[in-house]
Amino acid sequence: MIHYLMSFGLVKHEIIYQHPSINLADVYAALAYYHDHQEEIRQQIEEGENFAKQLQGNKPSLIEKIL
Repeated sequence: MIHYLMSFGLVKHEIIYQHPSINLADVYAALAYYHDHQEEIRQQIEEGENFAKQLQGNKPSLIEKIL
């Protein structure tokens, strides 16, 4: 989640504001974990995206059908 939020340019305090159930220590812990496991996290994200593409197969999305 931290990778996703930071990719949108959110800073730590904005993340806390938008997710009040976490605190600054949680954000720093997530960032530390992310930096220690970047390759694993990227691989998991890529695997999830590939799986979603497989599920979609040759079926166009609803938007593609309309266009």
